[in-house]
Amino acid sequence: MKIAFYAPLKHPDHPVPSGDRQMAKLLVAALTHAGHVVDIASHLRSLIPEPTPATLDDIEAQSRIELRRLSALWQQTGTPDFWFTYHPYYKAPDLVGPALAAQFHIPYATAEASHSARRNTGVWSKSQALVVAAVTLADVNFCFTQRDRAGLAAIAPQAKLEMLAPFIDTSALADSPCRDAPNRLVTVAMMRKGDKFESFRMLAEALPLILDLPWILSVVGDGNMRETVVQLFGTIPADRIEWLGQVVPDQVSGILQKGGIYVWPGYGEAYGLAYLEAQGVGLPVVAQETAGVPEVVQHGVTGILTSPGDVGAFAQAVRRLLTYDADRQRMARAAHAFVNSERTLHRAAVTLDRALERAMARRWHDQ
Repeated sequence: MKIAFYAPLKHPDHPVPSGDRQMAKLLVAALTHAGHVVDIASHLRSLIPEPTPATLDDIEAQSRIELRRLSALWQQTGTPDFWFTYHPYYKAPDLVGPALAAQFHIPYATAEASHSARRNTGVWSKSQALVVAAVTLADVNFCFTQRDRAGLAAIAPQAKLEMLAPFIDTSALADSPCRDAPNRLVTVAMMRKGDKFESFRMLAEALPLILDLPWILSVVGDGNMRETVVQLFGTIPADRIEWLGQVVPDQVSGILQKGGIYVWPGYGEAYGLAYLEAQGVGLPVVAQETAGVPEVVQHGVTGILTSPGDVGAFAQAVRRLLTYDADRQRMARAAHAFVNSERTLHRAAVTLDRALERAMARRWHDQ
Protein backbone atom coordinates (compact mmCIF):
# COMPACT_ATOMS: atom_id res chain seq x y z
CA MET A 1 0.00 0.00 0.00
CA LYS A 2 0.94 3.63 -0.41
CA ILE A 3 0.80 5.13 3.08
CA ALA A 4 0.69 8.85 3.90
CA PHE A 5 2.54 9.22 7.21
CA TYR A 6 2.14 12.19 9.55
CA ALA A 7 3.59 12.97 12.99
CA PRO A 8 1.99 16.21 14.23
CA LEU A 9 4.33 16.64 17.21
CA LYS A 10 7.68 16.01 15.51
CA HIS A 11 8.16 14.67 12.00
CA PRO A 12 10.82 11.99 11.38
CA ASP A 13 13.28 14.50 9.87
CA HIS A 14 13.01 17.06 12.67
CA PRO A 15 16.48 18.35 13.65
CA VAL A 16 16.00 17.91 17.43
CA PRO A 17 16.49 14.32 18.65
CA SER A 18 13.93 12.79 20.98
CA GLY A 19 12.14 9.55 21.65
CA ASP A 20 9.15 10.85 19.72
CA ARG A 21 11.22 11.51 16.62
CA GLN A 22 12.90 8.13 16.99
CA MET A 23 9.60 6.26 17.17
CA ALA A 24 8.31 8.13 14.12
CA LYS A 25 11.40 6.95 12.23
CA LEU A 26 10.92 3.40 13.52
CA LEU A 27 7.29 3.27 12.39
CA VAL A 28 8.26 4.45 8.92
CA ALA A 29 11.00 1.80 8.85
CA ALA A 30 8.63 -0.94 10.01
CA LEU A 31 5.97 -0.03 7.45
CA THR A 32 8.62 0.02 4.74
CA HIS A 33 10.00 -3.31 5.97
CA ALA A 34 6.49 -4.73 5.55
CA GLY A 35 6.60 -3.78 1.88
CA HIS A 36 4.59 -0.56 1.92
CA VAL A 37 5.55 2.70 0.24
CA VAL A 38 5.64 5.43 2.90
CA ASP A 39 5.41 9.12 2.11
CA ILE A 40 5.90 11.77 4.80
CA ALA A 41 2.74 13.62 3.88
CA SER A 42 3.30 16.76 5.95
CA HIS A 43 5.89 18.47 8.13
CA LEU A 44 3.27 20.70 9.77
CA ARG A 45 3.80 20.81 13.52
CA SER A 46 0.55 21.20 15.44
CA LEU A 47 2.23 21.71 18.81
CA ILE A 48 0.17 23.66 21.36
CA PRO A 49 2.80 24.38 24.05
CA GLU A 50 0.51 26.69 26.01
CA PRO A 51 -3.30 26.42 26.05
CA THR A 52 -4.15 29.85 24.63
CA PRO A 53 -6.91 30.47 22.07
CA ALA A 54 -4.50 32.41 19.87
CA THR A 55 -2.12 29.45 19.64
CA LEU A 56 -4.89 27.05 18.63
CA ASP A 57 -6.31 29.56 16.13
CA ASP A 58 -2.89 29.89 14.49
CA ILE A 59 -2.42 26.12 14.22
CA GLU A 60 -5.91 25.67 12.81
CA ALA A 61 -5.18 28.34 10.19
CA GLN A 62 -1.93 26.58 9.21
CA SER A 63 -3.80 23.28 9.03
CA ARG A 64 -6.37 24.68 6.61
CA ILE A 65 -3.54 25.78 4.31
CA GLU A 66 -2.01 22.31 4.53
CA LEU A 67 -5.35 20.69 3.78
CA ARG A 68 -5.71 22.75 0.62
CA ARG A 69 -2.14 21.92 -0.43
CA LEU A 70 -2.52 18.17 0.01
CA SER A 71 -5.99 18.12 -1.52
CA ALA A 72 -4.68 19.84 -4.67
CA LEU A 73 -1.65 17.55 -4.76
CA TRP A 74 -3.67 14.36 -4.47
CA GLN A 75 -6.07 15.46 -7.17
CA GLN A 76 -3.05 15.57 -9.47
CA THR A 77 -1.04 12.57 -8.29
CA GLY A 78 -3.71 10.27 -6.88
CA THR A 79 -4.61 9.42 -3.30
CA PRO A 80 -2.71 7.18 -0.88
CA ASP A 81 -4.22 3.89 0.23
CA PHE A 82 -3.97 4.74 3.94
CA TRP A 83 -3.33 7.76 6.17
CA PHE A 84 -1.25 6.95 9.25
CA THR A 85 -0.86 9.47 12.11
CA TYR A 86 1.67 8.94 14.86
CA HIS A 87 1.10 10.30 18.40
CA PRO A 88 -1.90 12.62 18.30
CA TYR A 89 -2.58 13.93 21.81
CA TYR A 90 -3.79 17.07 23.57
CA LYS A 91 -0.68 19.10 22.74
CA ALA A 92 -0.46 17.92 19.14
CA PRO A 93 -3.80 16.88 17.62
CA ASP A 94 -4.11 15.76 14.03
CA LEU A 95 -5.91 18.61 12.26
CA VAL A 96 -5.14 17.31 8.77
CA GLY A 97 -5.56 13.55 8.44
CA PRO A 98 -9.19 13.04 9.49
CA ALA A 99 -10.46 15.70 7.08
CA LEU A 100 -8.46 14.32 4.15
CA ALA A 101 -9.45 10.73 4.95
CA ALA A 102 -13.11 11.74 4.91
CA GLN A 103 -12.78 13.86 1.77
CA PHE A 104 -10.99 11.19 -0.27
CA HIS A 105 -12.64 8.14 1.35
CA ILE A 106 -9.40 6.48 2.44
CA PRO A 107 -8.73 4.47 5.62
CA TYR A 108 -7.24 6.29 8.61
CA ALA A 109 -4.95 4.95 11.34
CA THR A 110 -3.34 6.30 14.50
CA ALA A 111 -0.46 5.03 16.62
CA GLU A 112 0.16 6.02 20.24
CA ALA A 113 -2.88 8.26 20.44
CA SER A 114 -3.56 9.19 24.05
CA HIS A 115 -6.03 10.99 26.27
CA SER A 116 -5.38 12.73 29.60
CA ALA A 117 -8.49 13.45 31.66
CA ARG A 118 -6.65 15.99 33.82
CA ARG A 119 -5.91 18.09 30.71
CA ASN A 120 -9.58 18.39 29.83
CA THR A 121 -9.75 22.13 30.51
CA GLY A 122 -9.75 25.25 28.37
CA VAL A 123 -8.12 25.08 24.94
CA TRP A 124 -6.68 21.64 25.60
CA SER A 125 -10.20 20.26 26.13
CA LYS A 126 -10.92 21.32 22.55
CA SER A 127 -7.75 19.72 21.23
CA GLN A 128 -8.52 16.54 23.18
CA ALA A 129 -11.97 16.45 21.60
CA LEU A 130 -10.20 16.46 18.23
CA VAL A 131 -8.12 13.49 19.34
CA VAL A 132 -11.23 11.60 20.48
CA ALA A 133 -12.88 12.30 17.12
CA ALA A 134 -9.80 11.04 15.27
CA VAL A 135 -9.58 7.87 17.36
CA THR A 136 -13.29 7.19 16.83
CA LEU A 137 -12.97 7.75 13.09
CA ALA A 138 -9.88 5.57 12.69
CA ASP A 139 -10.07 2.20 11.01
CA VAL A 140 -7.38 1.08 13.45
CA ASN A 141 -5.59 2.61 16.44
CA PHE A 142 -2.27 1.08 17.49
CA CYS A 143 -1.72 1.22 21.26
CA PHE A 144 1.81 0.78 22.61
CA THR A 145 0.78 0.23 26.23
CA GLN A 146 -2.19 -1.26 28.07
CA ARG A 147 -2.42 2.05 29.90
CA ASP A 148 -3.04 3.93 26.62
CA ARG A 149 -5.44 1.26 25.39
CA ALA A 150 -7.55 1.53 28.54
CA GLY A 151 -7.57 5.32 28.25
CA LEU A 152 -8.80 5.25 24.65
CA ALA A 153 -11.39 2.56 25.36
CA ALA A 154 -12.81 4.73 28.14
CA ILE A 155 -13.29 7.84 26.00
CA ALA A 156 -14.02 6.15 22.65
CA PRO A 157 -15.77 2.83 23.35
CA GLN A 158 -16.36 2.14 19.65
CA ALA A 159 -12.72 2.70 18.70
CA LYS A 160 -10.90 -0.11 16.88
CA LEU A 161 -7.84 -0.83 19.02
CA GLU A 162 -4.81 -3.02 18.34
CA MET A 163 -1.73 -3.58 20.49
CA LEU A 164 1.70 -2.85 19.07
CA ALA A 165 4.47 -3.46 21.60
CA PRO A 166 7.20 -0.78 21.68
CA PHE A 167 10.11 -1.91 19.50
CA ILE A 168 13.52 -0.90 18.15
CA ASP A 169 15.67 -1.70 15.14
CA THR A 170 17.85 -4.41 16.65
CA SER A 171 20.01 -4.52 13.52
CA ALA A 172 21.55 -1.24 14.72
CA LEU A 173 22.75 -2.88 17.94
CA ALA A 174 25.99 -4.71 18.48
CA ASP A 175 25.83 -8.34 17.36
CA SER A 176 26.94 -9.65 20.75
CA PRO A 177 25.88 -8.75 24.30
CA CYS A 178 27.77 -6.12 26.27
CA ARG A 179 31.06 -6.95 27.92
CA ASP A 180 29.43 -6.73 31.37
CA ALA A 181 31.52 -4.02 32.96
CA PRO A 182 29.85 -4.51 36.35
CA ASN A 183 30.86 -1.16 37.84
CA ARG A 184 29.81 0.96 34.85
CA LEU A 185 26.36 2.52 35.21
CA VAL A 186 24.84 4.12 32.10
CA THR A 187 21.93 6.46 31.46
CA VAL A 188 20.70 8.14 28.27
CA ALA A 189 18.29 11.07 28.55
CA MET A 190 17.59 14.61 27.43
CA MET A 191 18.23 17.32 30.02
CA ARG A 192 15.01 19.27 30.12
CA LYS A 193 12.48 20.37 32.71
CA GLY A 194 9.61 18.20 33.80
CA ASP A 195 9.77 14.41 34.12
CA LYS A 196 13.29 14.15 32.71
CA PHE A 197 14.60 16.57 35.32
CA GLU A 198 12.77 14.73 38.11
CA SER A 199 14.39 11.48 37.02
CA PHE A 200 17.82 13.11 37.14
CA ARG A 201 16.96 14.48 40.58
CA MET A 202 16.05 11.03 41.90
CA LEU A 203 19.19 9.51 40.42
CA ALA A 204 21.28 12.24 42.06
CA GLU A 205 19.66 11.45 45.41
CA ALA A 206 20.06 7.68 45.09
CA LEU A 207 23.67 7.35 44.00
CA PRO A 208 25.22 8.98 47.11
CA LEU A 209 23.65 6.14 49.10
CA ILE A 210 25.96 3.64 47.38
CA LEU A 211 29.23 5.58 47.29
CA ASP A 212 30.83 2.75 49.24
CA LEU A 213 30.75 0.70 46.03
CA PRO A 214 33.21 1.29 43.15
CA TRP A 215 30.89 2.47 40.35
CA ILE A 216 31.20 5.09 37.60
CA LEU A 217 28.19 6.65 35.85
CA SER A 218 28.24 7.50 32.12
CA VAL A 219 25.56 10.04 31.16
CA VAL A 220 24.58 10.49 27.51
CA GLY A 221 22.42 13.51 26.74
CA ASP A 222 22.19 17.27 26.67
CA GLY A 223 19.61 20.03 26.81
CA ASN A 224 18.77 23.45 28.17
CA MET A 225 18.83 22.13 31.76
CA ARG A 226 22.35 20.68 31.52
CA GLU A 227 23.96 23.06 34.00
CA THR A 228 21.22 22.54 36.57
CA VAL A 229 21.32 18.77 36.10
CA VAL A 230 25.08 18.69 36.67
CA GLN A 231 24.60 20.71 39.86
CA LEU A 232 22.20 18.06 41.17
CA PHE A 233 25.12 15.63 41.32
CA GLY A 234 27.37 18.06 43.20
CA THR A 235 27.70 15.82 46.28
CA ILE A 236 29.19 13.02 44.18
CA PRO A 237 32.95 13.07 43.45
CA ALA A 238 33.51 14.44 39.95
CA ASP A 239 35.59 11.45 38.89
CA ARG A 240 32.61 9.14 39.46
CA ILE A 241 30.54 10.71 36.65
CA GLU A 242 31.33 10.89 32.94
CA TRP A 243 29.29 13.59 31.14
CA LEU A 244 29.30 12.54 27.48
CA GLY A 245 26.82 15.12 26.17
CA GLN A 246 24.78 14.56 23.03
CA VAL A 247 26.12 11.90 20.70
CA VAL A 248 24.94 10.74 17.27
CA PRO A 249 22.44 7.86 17.48
CA ASP A 250 24.86 5.37 15.93
CA GLN A 251 27.26 5.84 18.86
CA VAL A 252 24.76 5.16 21.63
CA SER A 253 24.80 1.37 21.33
CA GLY A 254 28.60 1.39 21.54
CA ILE A 255 28.46 3.35 24.79
CA LEU A 256 25.80 1.04 26.18
CA GLN A 257 27.85 -2.01 25.24
CA LYS A 258 30.68 -0.79 27.47
CA GLY A 259 28.37 -0.66 30.50
CA GLY A 260 27.05 -3.07 33.07
CA ILE A 261 23.73 -1.65 34.36
CA TYR A 262 21.27 0.85 32.88
CA VAL A 263 19.90 3.23 35.53
CA TRP A 264 17.05 5.64 34.89
CA PRO A 265 14.09 6.27 37.26
CA GLY A 266 11.70 6.99 34.37
CA TYR A 267 9.24 9.53 35.78
CA GLY A 268 6.35 9.89 33.33
CA GLU A 269 7.93 7.68 30.65
CA ALA A 270 5.39 6.65 28.03
CA TYR A 271 7.53 3.50 27.78
CA GLY A 272 11.12 4.57 27.00
CA LEU A 273 12.95 3.36 23.90
CA ALA A 274 16.26 3.81 25.70
CA TYR A 275 15.29 0.95 28.03
CA LEU A 276 14.88 -1.32 25.00
CA GLU A 277 18.19 -0.16 23.49
CA ALA A 278 20.00 -0.86 26.76
CA GLN A 279 18.44 -4.30 27.17
CA GLY A 280 19.10 -5.01 23.50
CA VAL A 281 22.85 -5.03 24.15
CA GLY A 282 22.42 -6.96 27.39
CA LEU A 283 22.16 -4.34 30.13
CA PRO A 284 19.79 -5.11 33.01
CA VAL A 285 17.71 -2.08 33.99
CA VAL A 286 16.92 -0.35 37.27
CA ALA A 287 13.86 1.90 36.98
CA GLN A 288 10.63 2.79 38.74
CA GLU A 289 7.45 0.80 38.26
CA THR A 290 5.62 3.78 36.83
CA ALA A 291 3.76 4.97 33.72
CA GLY A 292 4.63 2.76 30.74
CA VAL A 293 7.97 1.45 32.00
CA PRO A 294 6.59 -2.04 32.89
CA GLU A 295 5.69 -2.42 29.19
CA VAL A 296 9.39 -2.54 28.27
CA VAL A 297 11.16 -3.82 31.40
CA GLN A 298 10.22 -7.18 32.92
CA HIS A 299 10.56 -6.88 36.70
CA GLY A 300 12.76 -9.55 38.18
CA VAL A 301 13.60 -10.90 34.71
CA THR A 302 15.29 -8.18 32.65
CA GLY A 303 15.69 -5.65 35.45
CA ILE A 304 14.37 -4.34 38.74
CA LEU A 305 11.41 -1.95 39.03
CA THR A 306 11.05 -0.09 42.33
CA SER A 307 8.11 1.70 43.92
CA PRO A 308 7.57 5.23 42.54
CA GLY A 309 9.37 7.90 44.54
CA ASP A 310 11.26 5.47 46.80
CA VAL A 311 14.85 6.73 46.52
CA GLY A 312 16.14 4.18 49.02
CA ALA A 313 14.61 1.26 47.14
CA PHE A 314 16.08 2.52 43.87
CA ALA A 315 19.54 2.76 45.44
CA GLN A 316 19.20 -0.73 46.92
CA ALA A 317 18.24 -2.15 43.51
CA VAL A 318 21.37 -0.67 41.96
CA ARG A 319 23.40 -2.00 44.89
CA ARG A 320 21.99 -5.50 44.34
CA LEU A 321 23.08 -5.59 40.70
CA LEU A 322 26.48 -4.11 41.52
CA THR A 323 27.02 -6.66 44.26
CA TYR A 324 25.46 -9.91 43.07
CA ASP A 325 27.09 -10.98 39.82
CA ALA A 326 24.76 -13.94 39.29
CA ASP A 327 21.63 -11.75 39.40
CA ARG A 328 23.14 -9.15 37.09
CA GLN A 329 24.34 -11.67 34.55
CA ARG A 330 21.06 -13.60 34.59
CA MET A 331 19.07 -10.44 33.96
CA ALA A 332 21.57 -9.33 31.31
CA ARG A 333 21.05 -12.54 29.33
CA ALA A 334 17.27 -12.29 29.69
CA ALA A 335 17.27 -8.63 28.62
CA HIS A 336 19.28 -9.40 25.49
CA ALA A 337 17.02 -12.31 24.56
CA PHE A 338 13.81 -10.38 25.28
CA VAL A 339 14.55 -7.43 23.01
CA ASN A 340 16.24 -9.38 20.21
CA SER A 341 13.38 -11.88 19.96
CA GLU A 342 10.23 -10.00 20.96
CA ARG A 343 10.82 -6.28 20.30
CA THR A 344 12.31 -6.23 16.81
CA LEU A 345 11.52 -4.14 13.76
CA HIS A 346 10.52 -7.28 11.87
CA ARG A 347 8.04 -8.35 14.52
CA ALA A 348 6.50 -4.86 14.57
CA ALA A 349 6.31 -4.85 10.76
CA VAL A 350 4.31 -8.09 10.79
CA THR A 351 1.92 -6.75 13.44
CA LEU A 352 1.40 -3.47 11.56
CA ASP A 353 0.92 -5.17 8.20
CA ARG A 354 -1.65 -7.68 9.42
CA ALA A 355 -3.66 -5.06 11.30
CA LEU A 356 -3.69 -2.65 8.35
CA GLU A 357 -4.79 -5.45 6.02
CA ARG A 358 -7.62 -6.35 8.41
CA ALA A 359 -8.67 -2.71 8.61
CA MET A 360 -8.66 -2.41 4.83
CA ALA A 361 -10.71 -5.59 4.50
CA ARG A 362 -13.29 -4.34 7.02
CA ARG A 363 -13.66 -1.11 5.12
CA TRP A 364 -14.23 -2.85 1.78
CA HIS A 365 -16.67 -5.27 3.43
CA ASP A 366 -18.65 -2.43 5.00
CA GLN A 367 -18.84 -0.60 1.67
